Amino acid sequence: MSSIVDQSTSAADRVEDSAITAAELSEKGAPQTGSVARAYFQLLKPRVMTLVVFTAAVGLWLAPGEIEAWRAALGLLILAVGAGASGALNMWYDRDIDALMSRTAKRPIPNGDVSPNAALVYGLALSIGSVIALGLVTNWVAAGILAFTNAFYVVIYTMWLKRRTAQNIVIGGAAGSFPPMIGWAMVSGDISWVGFVLFGLIFLWTPPHFWALALVKESEYGAVKVPMLPNVVGAQETKRQIVIYTAAMSLIGLVPFVLGAAGYIYFVVSLAFGGLFMVNAWQLLRGDSLAPAKRMFGFSIFYLFLLFGLLLVDARSHVSLTWL
Repeated sequence: MSSIVDQSTSAADRVEDSAITAAELSEKGAPQTGSVARAYFQLLKPRVMTLVVFTAAVGLWLAPGEIEAWRAALGLLILAVGAGASGALNMWYDRDIDALMSRTAKRPIPNGDVSPNAALVYGLALSIGSVIALGLVTNWVAAGILAFTNAFYVVIYTMWLKRRTAQNIVIGGAAGSFPPMIGWAMVSGDISWVGFVLFGLIFLWTPPHFWALALVKESEYGAVKVPMLPNVVGAQETKRQIVIYTAAMSLIGLVPFVLGAAGYIYFVVSLAFGGLFMVNAWQLLRGDSLAPAKRMFGFSIFYLFLLFGLLLVDARSHVSLTWL
């Protein structure tokens, strides 16, 4: 097997040969593929929006108090737009490296479907508009958390941390952990220990999820000089960190039961699937194959949706939805 140095050198040569500057992207004409509407929708990272809305809905469902059903639904829709806006701004800033990675090369900006300037205006308008709209529809506590989340993701993670530190995912992962707190705040106008626990669950889930992908895509991240953990400390230390975070995540996954927010069904399933997550992390640590990393990336998505889904069906108490 060729050395990491050889792989990085070869990848760097390919980057130099194929680099696409922001000016070149701006000069591209009309969209090459797909409709304009589809391109702008893809800028919002719809798959990420799905996770944001789902986890926020769980936070809303667990909150004490009552809220009109239309207000809850509209609030979640506005939150989806706000989360999508930060995704558009992320794509605007990362357009140079997106063009060079197989996973992101077909995104709307590097693909020539949307110009960088249009994406910037689009993202800023939706971000500001969603914060104002959420404050008017629900309350300004929820809107304030949304504003902080978007600023954290775009400025702290995308612009500052992502290209500077191997802890980019750890610290930047906080941005994706706020939606349950926003959902809770939509109802109660405050935050609680349950909200912090759900925040912690996503926060600890994020590193194993993304580091599993980083192990598989190590050469690509190295080529674009994004310091993901495997590129900085090596695969073995990354695997050890995955085990540590997986263990912590599995434990905090049991806390909603301890706090009385979820019942015994949630507890049993959380315990069982947290154990399966740990088994996969241990297999990854002990072996040389990347198969467990690929398996972990897919399983981690299922795990998070499963736990939050169980919080919906096995909640010991939940919000009261009114129709007026």
